[in-house]
Amino acid sequence: MHSWVQFITTPTSDTPGTALILHFDNRRYLLGNVHEGTQRACIERGTKLLKISDVFLTGKTEWKNTGGLIGLMLTLADSATSSVEATADAANAKAWRRKNRLGEEIKAGFGNDPKKVEKGTLTIHGGINLTHTLATARRFVFRHGMPIEVDEVVASTKDRNWEPTWSDSNIKVWALPVSPSQANPHNAVAASNSLRKRSFDEYKDGIAAQLDSTSNEIDSAMPDTDIDKHHQIRKAVVGHMFNSDWRLDALVKTRLSEVKMPARLFVRDSVTNKLEDYTGPLPGSSEADPDALVWVRKPWPGALVEKLPPTKPSETAISYIVRNHPQRGKFIPKNALELGVEPGPLFAQLAAGKSVRAKDGKLVTPEQVMSEGKEGNGLAIVDLPDKSYVQPLLSRSEWAVPEIMRGIGCVIWILGAGVIEDDNLRQFLAINSHMKHIISSPDCSPNYLSLDRSAAAAIRLHQVDPERYPIPIHDNVTLPQHGSRGSNISPLTQSIPAKRGLMVQLEPFIGIKDGDVVPPLNTAEVLESTPKDVIELARFAHEELSSSDSKVETENEQLPSPNAEIIFLGTGSATPSKYRNVSATLVRVPGSGSYLMDCGEGTLGQLKRLYTPQKLVEVFKDLKMIWISHLHADHHLGTTSVIKAWYETVHGAGHIPPSINNQAEATSSRAIDHGKILRDGNRLFVVSNSHMIKWLKEYASVEDFGYDKLNALSSYGIKASDVRSTKLWWEHLPVGFHGQSPELKSALQKAMGITELATANVDHCHGAQAISLTFRDGFKFSYSGDCRPSRPFVEIGQGSTVLVHEATFDDELGKDAKAKKHSTTSEAIGVGFAMGAKRVLLTHFSQRYQNIPMMGDVEDMDVKLEGDDATDDDSMMAMDKAEHIEGLSMADAIENDAALDELLDYKKPSRPEDETKSSDVATGFPTKTSDSIIRYHVSDGTSSIRRQDMKIGVGFDYMRVKVKDIYKLEKFAPALVKLFEKGDAIDGVKDVENVVGEGELQADRPKDQKHKKKAKKSVEARGGRMGREQLTNEQKQQMRKGMNLSE
Repeated sequence: MHSWVQFITTPTSDTPGTALILHFDNRRYLLGNVHEGTQRACIERGTKLLKISDVFLTGKTEWKNTGGLIGLMLTLADSATSSVEATADAANAKAWRRKNRLGEEIKAGFGNDPKKVEKGTLTIHGGINLTHTLATARRFVFRHGMPIEVDEVVASTKDRNWEPTWSDSNIKVWALPVSPSQANPHNAVAASNSLRKRSFDEYKDGIAAQLDSTSNEIDSAMPDTDIDKHHQIRKAVVGHMFNSDWRLDALVKTRLSEVKMPARLFVRDSVTNKLEDYTGPLPGSSEADPDALVWVRKPWPGALVEKLPPTKPSETAISYIVRNHPQRGKFIPKNALELGVEPGPLFAQLAAGKSVRAKDGKLVTPEQVMSEGKEGNGLAIVDLPDKSYVQPLLSRSEWAVPEIMRGIGCVIWILGAGVIEDDNLRQFLAINSHMKHIISSPDCSPNYLSLDRSAAAAIRLHQVDPERYPIPIHDNVTLPQHGSRGSNISPLTQSIPAKRGLMVQLEPFIGIKDGDVVPPLNTAEVLESTPKDVIELARFAHEELSSSDSKVETENEQLPSPNAEIIFLGTGSATPSKYRNVSATLVRVPGSGSYLMDCGEGTLGQLKRLYTPQKLVEVFKDLKMIWISHLHADHHLGTTSVIKAWYETVHGAGHIPPSINNQAEATSSRAIDHGKILRDGNRLFVVSNSHMIKWLKEYASVEDFGYDKLNALSSYGIKASDVRSTKLWWEHLPVGFHGQSPELKSALQKAMGITELATANVDHCHGAQAISLTFRDGFKFSYSGDCRPSRPFVEIGQGSTVLVHEATFDDELGKDAKAKKHSTTSEAIGVGFAMGAKRVLLTHFSQRYQNIPMMGDVEDMDVKLEGDDATDDDSMMAMDKAEHIEGLSMADAIENDAALDELLDYKKPSRPEDETKSSDVATGFPTKTSDSIIRYHVSDGTSSIRRQDMKIGVGFDYMRVKVKDIYKLEKFAPALVKLFEKGDAIDGVKDVENVVGEGELQADRPKDQKHKKKAKKSVEARGGRMGREQLTNEQKQQMRKGMNLSE
């Protein structure tokens, strides 16, 4: 049986950790770090994750190692649901074919109800606080698709007789929890495992009533010593997040006095028997009839969990020893015949390891007829964050136990910066030179471009317009990487540096296979393979701009903040793709500050690709605010890492924060001097829906990422029927730009660098908001987040200098846009017209458009502006539309609730047959300039701005454009059309897409090097030797060296 481990990532800007996959024919295991960018790296490499049953997280439980876990779990759950549904559909189709063929009365889907199909369980193994980390996401995560089990490794003094910590039919695993040599033992919040472990079901079944009875004070109502009880409550929360039987349509009849607000109430019409909104006196009012019966949604259990039990950061880092099961020898028929065993079924039983009776009645055991077996091979995966973990890890007894180490032939070392210098570690490697050692560390792996296709697209865009499309910063040579604490590190002759695609074969023998190693992207070849006609069209655009009327340039210079810069860090929707990361846009306004609009997973990596380390320090010191538009995962899962990078830059890694609980108590007091805090120039504003603020505060008990240095403001936007100003709450204090305290208002304006902040509720999901910022010189920036065209947003964005609006779907998919509460290209531009925006930039494109979105012609189209339809029913946590209510029709359930929103990131996975087809959606691009595609009016009035005054651009990842230069973007449209007209084939790495060959070993493919030669020939054949006209001599030299060290 073949099995092997392969490197998916090594430490780079895009992939800050080390991820590996352990491959068996029947199952996969994810090992190491599930960092931000893990999922995108798997997509880039073509690594399929559907067969993953277990994830073994190494290192400490902190966002650096777990930042990609929630997004990965959502994707796996969606894939599992799609797989179950596809299996049921196939069974139904087979049943109907049989019925038609045989004329039998067969009930469609008999025995194949997707709800009854057994769902595979995903088990996450890791350190203390792993369950707590996942449970903090309960406000925005809900899936039916896949049960989740969390296995936290805790230190134990019990004699285990060296039995494995965990095992299945393929492997045995020994977990090695290690605390640093100077660790405070009180940090190990769950180090004791002596309490009786009550079952998960004991808590899961009764959690709603238990949490309901304790209201919002769960942690204070339970003693801190009852660690197991706390842990089981967290497990119950996670269980409900991924495997709940809760349904949005589950309405229950309740007495009015028993309803807990906020909630949406229904009554049944006595004549039509249909449900309609309850409009009577609300519960608790003097006019309400306490015995009146109403229908109310059964609350999702997560909605009841206002507060998780307390925890503290843990310094424990987890490593593992993984070994295959012993391999039985081969069956020897000759021996069986000599012992009198009859050929046939008895032979099969012996081969399967069962004893049988010979002709003479004697017992024949498998050992008598099998060749000698062998111990299963294996490896150790060791994660050492810093030097203080080295000696405790090397001192563990497991290294000297033959029952564990027999067959272990390789150690994969995941090392923090500078750890490789440790003398004890080097001595250990020398003593154990009989084992193979692979080191993954920023000291041993350069900062190469790990997302080849995205980088290749950026390099090609740079050839077209180098001023607005920089080459991603990278370095294929220098070691250690910038920022590593190591220096002048002498090489380790006993070790091998980790590389993407490097494979450790476990069975049938231990071996290192480098045939699938992916070489760094050859940027010079990417440049040289750009078609000549693209370069020629780009040259025409530059000539046209250089010879244009100076009056045009002067007019653009006169815009407010003409040098303000819009930087697109992620322009895709839903999940990361090969070409585009998820949502994030940075706005830099000279003299005011920098403002990050949404912060999807991988945003920090994108920043590191755009700015040199020295320049990134300036960006963080200039960062004033992070705005999160709503709690869908693609908009905020990068927030923690960005805040931590800001925190370490501005305050230093050695800052010791106050206890999060003490800080919460302090900030909840109205006596605190908020004005003094605002005058502290070293604080960062995070503004969003209150649930986002609660998530950050709750996660801060797991890891010190800088929460105590945030000014976290909860935003409540205006509604269509409410023209009052935006409300901002700072803990329990109302603040804002129209508050009662002029002093506080002035301090807020100065601290944020703006004169006005306005938000509007928009139609997308519960809590979704759009934002508009106004600056001292009159510059006004508006950002939509995800939404349908919104009248409240138009109101707050009137007169915007720049509007950045989502354009998830092209116009042919208008029905999809409406159903999924997104906007089309024309609708986004229509919002710009309605608010009189001078410049419009489009972003958040469906990942179906592999390179760039399609913008078709718009012929006299009415763009209807919609009011906000958000519901205040927190108890429902706003799932997808109802499926079925027992005793009620679906029409009853949704007739008066057509605008149900999603607070949680709950999106049914779409299948190709469910979506409107478009012949060229994969590679579509505007076939004409924006002057010819915009011919329509807005339904609620004529805008004061003329078409020729409003300039429109399309966002790309890494694009940087100044306000005064947005008008230039359309000049390059013909070159971009030509560049991307061949779609995926133009990226220069297409032929290497499936190098990993997930079901193959290098040994199975003796001509393994053939794909590399094919890729090189393909690159050379695609369009001449041009493409360097836009590069300086210094840049050309850097390309030849595989380096790009400047912005």
